[in-house]
Amino acid sequence: MESKRKILVVLIFLVCLGICAVAGGAEGSGDPLDQYNVVWETPSKDSSGSMPIGNGDIGLNVWVEEDGDLLFYISKTDTWSENARLLKLGLVRVKVSPNPFEKKMPFKQTLKLRQGEIEIIAGPAGREVRLRVWVDANQQVIRVEAEGKRAFGLETHLEVWRKVKRELKGNEANSARGLTRNDQSEYPIIVYPDTILPAKDGRIVWYHRNEKSCYPITLTNQHLGELLAKYPDPLMGRTFGGCMKGDGLKAVGRQTLKSVKPRRRFVVSIYPLTAQTKTSGAWLKLLGAQIAAIDATDLEAARAAHGKWWSEFWGRSWIFVRGTEEAETVTRGYTLQRWINACGGRGAYPIKFNGSIFTVDAQIGNEHYDGDYRRWGGMFWWQNTRLPYWSMLAAGDFDLMQPLFRMYKNVLGLCSDKTKIYYKHEGAFFPETMYFWGTNGNCDYGWGHKGPETINRYIRREWQGGIEIVAMMLDYYRITQDEKFLHDTLLPLADATVTFFDEHWERDERGKIRFEPSQALETWWECVNPTPEIAGLISVLRRLVVIAKRTSNESQRAAWQKTLNDLPPLPMKTENGKSFILPAEIFKVRRNSENPELYAVFPYRLYGRAAGGLEIGLETWQRRMVKRTGGWTQDAIQAAYLGLAGDAARFVTKNFSRKDTGSRFPAFWGPNFDWIPDQDHGCVTMTALQRMLLQAKGWRILLLPAWPKEWDVEFKLHAPLNTTVEGLYRDGELQTLKVTPRSRAKDMVQIKPQ
Repeated sequence: MESKRKILVVLIFLVCLGICAVAGGAEGSGDPLDQYNVVWETPSKDSSGSMPIGNGDIGLNVWVEEDGDLLFYISKTDTWSENARLLKLGLVRVKVSPNPFEKKMPFKQTLKLRQGEIEIIAGPAGREVRLRVWVDANQQVIRVEAEGKRAFGLETHLEVWRKVKRELKGNEANSARGLTRNDQSEYPIIVYPDTILPAKDGRIVWYHRNEKSCYPITLTNQHLGELLAKYPDPLMGRTFGGCMKGDGLKAVGRQTLKSVKPRRRFVVSIYPLTAQTKTSGAWLKLLGAQIAAIDATDLEAARAAHGKWWSEFWGRSWIFVRGTEEAETVTRGYTLQRWINACGGRGAYPIKFNGSIFTVDAQIGNEHYDGDYRRWGGMFWWQNTRLPYWSMLAAGDFDLMQPLFRMYKNVLGLCSDKTKIYYKHEGAFFPETMYFWGTNGNCDYGWGHKGPETINRYIRREWQGGIEIVAMMLDYYRITQDEKFLHDTLLPLADATVTFFDEHWERDERGKIRFEPSQALETWWECVNPTPEIAGLISVLRRLVVIAKRTSNESQRAAWQKTLNDLPPLPMKTENGKSFILPAEIFKVRRNSENPELYAVFPYRLYGRAAGGLEIGLETWQRRMVKRTGGWTQDAIQAAYLGLAGDAARFVTKNFSRKDTGSRFPAFWGPNFDWIPDQDHGCVTMTALQRMLLQAKGWRILLLPAWPKEWDVEFKLHAPLNTTVEGLYRDGELQTLKVTPRSRAKDMVQIKPQ
């Protein structure tokens, strides 16, 4: 039996090697992905010098201290506290003796992208220690493997900082934004301590358990108390923590494991778990079952399967830009941002725009904040949350999109009931700033506010996010042709969203919907007929009508067609013979710095290189009020959709050249408008680069619609109807093109690079 297991492991390994050799469209014998591995030859000062790694749900920030130890923060996508903050699980410190990390000793830390691991080799010749850190792509376990040519000692220590009950005040309370108010006396924001159990059987076990919750007061304050019985509290009883153990290690106190004797190899395993249970004992029982299930899998087989997942991930799609120094910068930024997306994008909840799960300690002025801090708190802000997900369509990272779609599907019921309570009509609206259960935070809604609309005027009627997620879902369906998703998720959300916009406003004398009062994003606060809503509804309703006709749902088709017919025209103006789009028919009181008129270019694509009406789109672009790039700013994407290769290339290069100066990892962008690592900054740039290469209109695919002729590129991207497009453009010529399935080649339209 043992020999058969070894043969199986070898076969899996050889398969993985074969995948590695072909995936990514490698030229020659080398793997082009290896060029973008991150290599450090010196240790780091602190957590700002950490590398990110994860399995989509569990994340680590890994670094080695100068003359010290290996450390890593542990995070997870579902560790919501009593105050709806996304907390770290803890910090692990690994000590090796003799210490291979002393100054002047050889040191090399490598993020190995293809393998999905961090490798650290350190120590004098003949006494090197090799550490391998990885988070199993298929199981909920963290592995730290340590090997040496000679025997060595090893110690692991769990560090927690939530030791006593304390109140968040001042700037630090911003990490619990949603509950903040000028006077916190009625609802102070309290951090509660973690629990560390007495060590047993060589295991360190700890957890944080919510015995309080901000959920009831949030619904009650927002006049939704009647829904508490229908929608159970998602915070109360939520328990998250883990177990740390390892062969050859014994417990020394509650927080430390230490080697019994020196060995040449150690494996430390950490098993994180989040569950909502009635008691802590029930959580412990679940943890024990999880550990037993994971331990039943052979480590070598698990590692091979882990490597296979990552190799297949990189084989889904790629973009390797070459030819100039700036092109290499672009490829590195694109590749590393996609790595971060994958490391934090397959969990229970969507990616947090303000740091994902990779926040670290922060120094703001004279104040030091722990790794739980993030600016703008734990709510999901649609204008920011959406941006990583637009980059996943062309990349083929459809599994990473599921947490976003699942969250909106899950809140549909509460948002529909909330609409009835507030506005006495059908449909559902989704607030711009939203807890994962579907309400505003009290700081935006207003403590003691009579409602129903928020006291925060930036987001008071900023509801177009419901339209945009339907548009994103339609794109997802157009690519994947996933019929189950269409019927279970897309159509219910689309129906509720369209119904809300159809019923919420009165018709004018022409029988057209008059969107008043309304606003255009966060920028124009007093509007009539804002462009984002009208452009968005035109975009989604045209496609929904076709789907309803195809599925023979005549009543639904007729209803959607009527709403489409009832929309007012897109706000336009003509000067000197040139037409351009306005932010709204009437727009007043400007407070932010967005360009709502360009929503007709992206995300709704009514005008552009592929969509048509290019002259109107270009004139609108030239007249835009705010001209910049970086953070959530979308000029780079809009330039690509308008076929402006020079502008798009300049923005993409600039964005991927600007990381946070205080962070060591080259793709920790920010803070820009938000926090570090800024997920909007990297993902806007990813999306722009993809759209420079490939755009679609219906079933037609435009190739190189905004590509600079001096950039060589090798790529594989996804397009409608389960189509992939692979190409090699070099020396001013498209040298190879592979369209799968081949029948789709007739729908390709090649544009000459500029």
